Amino acid sequence: MKLSDVLGHADLSIYAEIGLVLFILAFLGIVWWVFRPGAGARWRSDAQMPLDDEHPQQPRDRKD
Repeated sequence: MKLSDVLGHADLSIYAEIGLVLFILAFLGIVWWVFRPGAGARWRSDAQMPLDDEHPQQPRDRKD
């Protein structure tokens, strides 16, 4: 018995469809956030942080 059979017989298939739609919306939102206009300057500065010796970064304190 496949999972799709179980979901279909229990009338739970709508939850799989809702989960898929939510995942696609989250994925598209993240892709838009990364490639939005004006984000290039931030990504270039973030990419240079490990190589920047003039302005060293302090690691954040971990709160375990």
